[in-house]
Amino acid sequence: MTALNWTLEWVAAAVGATRPADSARAVGDVITDSRTLQPNDLFVALRGPRFDGHAFVADVLARGAAGAIVERGRVQGDARTIEVPDTLEALQRLAHAVRTAVTTKVIAITGSAGKTTTKEAIAALLATRFVVVKNKGNLNNHIGLPLSLMQLRTAPDVAVMELGMNHAGEISRLVEIAEPDMRVWTNVGDSHLGFFASADAIADAKGEILERANAGTVLVCNADDARVMSRAAGFPGKVLTFGEAGGATVRARDIRDRGIRGMSADIETSAGDRTIETALLGRGNLMNVLAATAVALECGVNLDDIAHEIARLQPADRRGAVRLLRRNITLIDDSYNSSPSALRRALEVVAHEARDSRAIAVLGEMLELGDHSIALHEACGRAAAAAGLSRLFVVGGPPARALADAAIAAGMQPSAVSYFETSAQAAPVVVDALEAGDLVLVKGSRGTRTDVVADRLAAELG
Repeated sequence: MTALNWTLEWVAAAVGATRPADSARAVGDVITDSRTLQPNDLFVALRGPRFDGHAFVADVLARGAAGAIVERGRVQGDARTIEVPDTLEALQRLAHAVRTAVTTKVIAITGSAGKTTTKEAIAALLATRFVVVKNKGNLNNHIGLPLSLMQLRTAPDVAVMELGMNHAGEISRLVEIAEPDMRVWTNVGDSHLGFFASADAIADAKGEILERANAGTVLVCNADDARVMSRAAGFPGKVLTFGEAGGATVRARDIRDRGIRGMSADIETSAGDRTIETALLGRGNLMNVLAATAVALECGVNLDDIAHEIARLQPADRRGAVRLLRRNITLIDDSYNSSPSALRRALEVVAHEARDSRAIAVLGEMLELGDHSIALHEACGRAAAAAGLSRLFVVGGPPARALADAAIAAGMQPSAVSYFETSAQAAPVVVDALEAGDLVLVKGSRGTRTDVVADRLAAELG
């Protein structure tokens, strides 16, 4: 299929608006940030608590925008403006119109952990055979997903879209916009627990990925996760599973943890058995690779090509990237985000390496855990102590201090545990504490900014 030929008239019809006077004007990309404007882009004037895109409409039109979608009565009319009651709804309607105008296969991914890694792995495996697009960066929410779906106007073979959420109902809306042909559900964990009453409530919200499915829809889900499997039981389409459980469509056995060198395993599939090796760290990432394998096989990718590409996969930026610094110091930069389950998996990798070298961890407070925060941080403190760490640096508020105290109570020497309110305070102390041959893990929620520590290490020791 050829790419869509956009005009302002096509856009107006898609969002249910009266066509503008200059309706034949061609449209380039769709943007919401006026600073990224290129000639003939279409600007959508979104509004939020601290910003209003309508303030920039005149500027983008003067700088060569094809047009602008604006809320009725908010700006002076122009031959290139498309007026709507709500610009966010219009952006979402436009994305849905693009999605339904092409024959691109859309694959949507959700889960408490591993969404981005799974997205990148699926895209890499499918790219061996197809033209593939994927979310740009972490554009996976009610604004980001529609912007990512605009790439479908080029009519690629496959679009791999990550769906993010932290409240009930959000995945449901994203599924409505994207109408995915294939859905991937990685797991249910404890991220965003502060917004939900329980892990079961999180599972119900993630389970919205199953909505609007039919007999032709494919679900790829985690055979080892009871909450996922119980909700997938009534799925009307084809169900493929991955994991260690017997009977999984893509099953791993004889798993070998190679520490900072990644994972290897023997896998069983309907296309045959293979041994796979990946540089991605830990069992969680191995499960993400299995999910990607199930998707690729279903899409017709050869198993040998899959195994070859798995060996080439590299961690996404700040998601477990391993970097060798001066003095043979190894940095695991996992500073993009954190949750209790993800942190425990990262500590398993560190524990593997702690048998042969000094292991250091810089752990930031994990946010959005609500009333469960202190208890979950304490549990992670005990896991840190069990990992055999030589030094532990903890950053954040009272929950972070609870993690540090729990690590000491679980057996770490008080002199080996340091607490800081901010990552900027911790960074120089961590640098000074490192010795030749050390392994250092840096992990925390984005709001804790442990990336500041990782960047300081890379700058001074890189």
